[in-house]
Amino acid sequence: MTTFPYRTKALRVRQELAECWVAALPARLLLDVCFSDVLTAEHTDDPSRPYNLGGIQREYREKRLQEIGKYIDRDDTAFPNSIILAANSRPSDGMTEDDPVDQAEEDAEDGETADELAIADENPSLIDRRWRIEVGDDGCHELVIPTRDKLAAVVDGQHRLFGFAKAKIVERLEMEMICAIYLDLPKPFQAQIFATINSNQKRVDKSLTYEMFGYNIDDEDPSFWSPDKLAVFLTRRLGSDEASPLKGRIVIAPKKDAQLAALIGHSGWKVSTAVVVEGIARLLTSNPKTDANDLQTPAKVRRADIQERRKDRAPLRAAYFGGQDIVIYTMVLNYLIACNEVFWSAAPADSFIFKTVAVQALFDILRRLAPDAYERKVISVEYFRSILQPAGKLNFTEDKYRNASGSGRSIIRRAIEEQIGLVN
Repeated sequence: MTTFPYRTKALRVRQELAECWVAALPARLLLDVCFSDVLTAEHTDDPSRPYNLGGIQREYREKRLQEIGKYIDRDDTAFPNSIILAANSRPSDGMTEDDPVDQAEEDAEDGETADELAIADENPSLIDRRWRIEVGDDGCHELVIPTRDKLAAVVDGQHRLFGFAKAKIVERLEMEMICAIYLDLPKPFQAQIFATINSNQKRVDKSLTYEMFGYNIDDEDPSFWSPDKLAVFLTRRLGSDEASPLKGRIVIAPKKDAQLAALIGHSGWKVSTAVVVEGIARLLTSNPKTDANDLQTPAKVRRADIQERRKDRAPLRAAYFGGQDIVIYTMVLNYLIACNEVFWSAAPADSFIFKTVAVQALFDILRRLAPDAYERKVISVEYFRSILQPAGKLNFTEDKYRNASGSGRSIIRRAIEEQIGLVN
């Protein structure tokens, strides 16, 4: 039985799409913590067959699993190629696992009180399940897997991994597998990696990629895009637009900004793709999973066709249904330009305004400003600058702002809200 939290050495690999971490993990551990859109492995009480496989979305290739299981039982078993994992993905909806305090804050905004949700760093009930990288006592990087929860999506190698559940020699479960691990890799990039790898071996049906990951932005009419697909598209644009203050700063990297600067190793401040995608998506929906399901049920429909199905308090919901993507993008872009002018451009390098929690807090502020701006049709840089300017005197190098957890996000947000008159 594997003991958690589980720690092992990890090697950082820098590549153009994103950096990943290479680690050797035993098959038994991987069966505990991994899932795919097809397969899961669950413990049994049978010592001769410790795991059963399940999977309800599509039939998996039972014959292939059986063949791999027989191969694993051999004395010359070898798997020199890596299994690719996307850590911190939830099996329920495939979205990125949030910091528990961040999620509690968001739930509180939607009606529950902070006291009811026990929002506090010291509250042991708010367990952070997210995989992370830490520096060990010997100065080497270590992968930390906090719990047995299934939070690692298998991007490639699912039959190889789940074939261990078919092996008859139980001791084979201790065999180590080479794993390439991406932390907080958004679903569209999981799909990109999957399609790239498999298309080099044989042609992959694009509909298969869509079914597995729910993203085929380049091939789909924007009127069919779910809110998170649109958010991904706009995030990519913000990362390349010459007018955007986030040009060249959006990276596929862990959301935990305490690690972000150390892990990226590039000059200047950065923000993860996941943070920007989620910040934009929250302007369009409070339940992206439901919207994505509605767009596919009972048959594929356009976004305008589902606007009457449920109520949602997202501030730019009408713009999303109306296909006003340019309005949404312009509002976000101009707001970020105003943020750059008021906060980022003159801030010292050690200011906490560059941290993940601060960027999240600024998107929280936009979520509150957006309804009035959209209704009045005033979304210029000057408009947002005039609102944010009173908060420009805040000094985010002060110790009270130096908290990288969810409560740090709240502290920064509330400080800005007080200065610009948004206090409830």
